[in-house]
Amino acid sequence: MSREDINGGQHQPVLLAEALEGLKVRSDGFYIDGTFGRGGHAAALRERLGVDGRLWLVDRDPDAEAEARARFGGDSRCRFYRGSFADIGGWLKEAGLEGRVDGILLDLGVSSPQLDRAERGFSFLRDGPLDMRMDPGSGLSAAQWLQQVGESELVRVLRVYGEERFARRIARALMRAREQGAAPATTHELADLVAAAMPAKERHKHPATRTFQAIRIAVNGELDALERFLAGVYDWLAPGGRLAIISFHSLEDRMVKRFIRDAAGRRDLPPEIPVIPEGLRPKMRPIGKAVRAAEQEQQQNPRSRSAVLRIAEKLP
Repeated sequence: MSREDINGGQHQPVLLAEALEGLKVRSDGFYIDGTFGRGGHAAALRERLGVDGRLWLVDRDPDAEAEARARFGGDSRCRFYRGSFADIGGWLKEAGLEGRVDGILLDLGVSSPQLDRAERGFSFLRDGPLDMRMDPGSGLSAAQWLQQVGESELVRVLRVYGEERFARRIARALMRAREQGAAPATTHELADLVAAAMPAKERHKHPATRTFQAIRIAVNGELDALERFLAGVYDWLAPGGRLAIISFHSLEDRMVKRFIRDAAGRRDLPPEIPVIPEGLRPKMRPIGKAVRAAEQEQQQNPRSRSAVLRIAEKLP
């Protein structure tokens, strides 16, 4: 579940060409990259803009903000907003730009620089404090969350967000550790605890993979943010404006797929109603089918294997 891979020091944004093609970027358009990360998609978007184009960059991560201001701060066409993509509507309203965005891109998941820094606590491959927050200055860390979450809620999070079949075993092990004053405080402590609780191991997958994913999603409220974003995005786009979302998790992709399907759906009405009422008219149309990374990209960037891109366009 990573947004960008690093190859030879260069960020490799996932499904870059496909996302740009789907957005149908105009040189004078107004676009928003709602998950700036380290700027791979944003840089490619900016290259396609002319002097009248406009690009907003959004991210919760302070490191992403530093990167954005260093690389894009001198470009008057670009503006950075620190926060969640779910809050885009407030910034647009403040700027008087609701309903005028030509394209919005979301690249969900964790960026490789976040995974690669041990102090951020996202990865069990590097030992560090059990943090996992996209914004380290906001909310509870993963360690703090595990200190207060109830067992039934932890089971739900592991099952739903991590699709972990041994959720109850792992939750009980975490509760026992907490009762004994040995709740995990580092990534390796959590990974070891989960591995010990697992009755069976999967080949080619670390036993803590799903647990780390589930806890991260819960700590950052990732699905809630996506739900709020989808609830408002139709009002933010201009007629003909496009939405492109890259998902790495089946739950996220199902949410996006359902949103596009519902926004594009026609209701069956009796023949005596010749004109479809405003509230029942299709609002958006899907652009093509779900797009996955080509085999070459998957070989170059294994983290792209789970990526799914869906595109939709706002109808006039």
